[in-house]
Amino acid sequence: MPYVDGFIVAVPRKNLAAYRKMSTKCGKVWREHGALDYREWVAEDVKVGKLTSFPRAVKLKPNETVIFSWITYKSRAQRDKVNAKVMADPRLKNMMDPKSVPFDGKRMIYGGFESLVKV
Repeated sequence: MPYVDGFIVAVPRKNLAAYRKMSTKCGKVWREHGALDYREWVAEDVKVGKLTSFPRAVKLKPNETVIFSWITYKSRAQRDKVNAKVMADPRLKNMMDPKSVPFDGKRMIYGGFESLVKV
């Protein structure tokens, strides 16, 4: 059954180029280790909701934008194998350091999801 890791992060607009560079490198590593797809999307029509919304979820600041991302795998088991290889990959060691990422990792929302509906 397909499996997806989903992410939402707040990225300062001034760091978008650095984020894109980091994300492109990460995506290549994930794909090399077996991920089926790696996507990152920047908010274009995302409003602050009264109770909940993407901006509220990440405590968006005025100088930031929301990034919505996912990585697709064949299954949860395959995702676990891929992620173990990715985390051991020396190319990502410095990129995954919280001090060097171009966003506040403490406000990142992420989780794994099983497929529910495909039309």
